[in-house]
Amino acid sequence: MKTSTARVMQCSAALTAAGLLLTACGSSGTGGSGSAASAAAASFKGRGPITYVAGKDTTGTVQTILNRWNKQHPKQKVTFIQLPTDADSQRQQMIQNAETKSDAYTVLATDVVWTSEFAAHQWIEPLPATQFPLQKMLKPVVETGKYRGKLYAVPFNSNGELLFYRTDLLKKAGITRPPSTWAEMTADCAKVKKLPEAKSMSCYAGQFQQYEGLTVNFAEAVNSAGGVITDANGKPDVDTPQAKKGLDFLVNAFKDGTIPKAAITYQEEDGRQAFQSGKLIFLNNWPYVYSLAEKSKIAGKFAVAPLPGLNGPGVSSLGGSNLALSSFAKNKATALDFMKFLTNEENSTYFLKKASLPSPYASLYDSAALDKQYPYLSDLKASITHAVPRPRVVQYGQVTQAIQKEVYAALTGKKSSAQALKDLQADLQKLTAQQ
Repeated sequence: MKTSTARVMQCSAALTAAGLLLTACGSSGTGGSGSAASAAAASFKGRGPITYVAGKDTTGTVQTILNRWNKQHPKQKVTFIQLPTDADSQRQQMIQNAETKSDAYTVLATDVVWTSEFAAHQWIEPLPATQFPLQKMLKPVVETGKYRGKLYAVPFNSNGELLFYRTDLLKKAGITRPPSTWAEMTADCAKVKKLPEAKSMSCYAGQFQQYEGLTVNFAEAVNSAGGVITDANGKPDVDTPQAKKGLDFLVNAFKDGTIPKAAITYQEEDGRQAFQSGKLIFLNNWPYVYSLAEKSKIAGKFAVAPLPGLNGPGVSSLGGSNLALSSFAKNKATALDFMKFLTNEENSTYFLKKASLPSPYASLYDSAALDKQYPYLSDLKASITHAVPRPRVVQYGQVTQAIQKEVYAALTGKKSSAQALKDLQADLQKLTAQQ
């Protein structure tokens, strides 16, 4: 991923493209007072066609909802612009659009870790928080849409990674429950692989190609071993014994075959397809896999559990996507209404049912009817509520590139875990020094 970056917003008051006065060293408020929200709403003018920009819809559900909007708003139609599936390419194209001040992109489906960067560079508009039902949503999810106390992105879906596993094979091998530690998972694999039908299977995979998924999986390994990448104040603290235990787990798993060598090229879809085709016993991936795997040859033969960790259940990275409004877009009144529509509870329920996209609405996880239909919801809620965000930094693009470079070097044997973490600590200190 190669992107250029514009200037970072300095610690001073600045006028945004929406015409709102921001205190850049601002408050820790809930997203703006009523008067500020009213001013923001008033600044959204213009009605007409807009675009919705997101990664490729592998679930086939988005266009159905857009068709419903377009039927109800024939003069304010939404065109779906689908970007590549990987987050790095999506971010790159969104930034390129912003740096040219193009109005081609209107509503952006952004990764939850992009908010600070996009807001600081004034690529997206501050939003009227009081016009969205944020109080009904999970608090950690809402916080991902804020920058310096202001709301810049509305939760669309949340996400926490889960451990998918083959229930049929574990049962046949005499294993009564999914593993809660890395050691248990490795031992379970050894038992399962003694079965004739599992002899050629690999144990475990996640996302290990040099892209955003590697940052996610590395962060999970570090957090699941009791370490951090950055502390609560955003200060890098990754050159520690705890972080080394997390990275060592991944490095050693590649060395001893627990993770197949092919997984060094895996993104989300590669892992899903490997699991569905019977190549993997365990898979670390996002919940969208559930509905697709239920339509595959392993339907009824798998389940999910919390991620395993060093000494007990592991910790997921907080994932998901938010909706943000490009500062350079036209027809912002239409865009605001569309954002309300796409993120309402009805559509959120639809995406949960049809695409296994986790909802930001807390009530859906406590629905007895939904839990019976989607038995992974309780594990998913726990994954989300205990998830740890990736570093929330203004220079996120450079930070994630640094993480990917050093971790990939360790996984491919070009550096030791200790050297990779030492170099990463130095890189992150430089990148976060001016925040």
